[in-house]
Amino acid sequence: MVERKKFLLRISGELWEELNKWASQEFRSVNGQIEYLLQRAVKEQRKKETDSTD
Repeated sequence: MVERKKFLLRISGELWEELNKWASQEFRSVNGQIEYLLQRAVKEQRKKETDSTD
């Protein structure tokens, strides 16, 4: 199993509130929402890199 890493993230209160609302709508914690968004961004970037090499 891949080890999960911990790190400190500082964000504005406004961004926190927006993420909290969004996470609640998708039945996730704010941490889970941030991780989901980062995973999606990495997947999209990999796809762009693959498409540009064709």
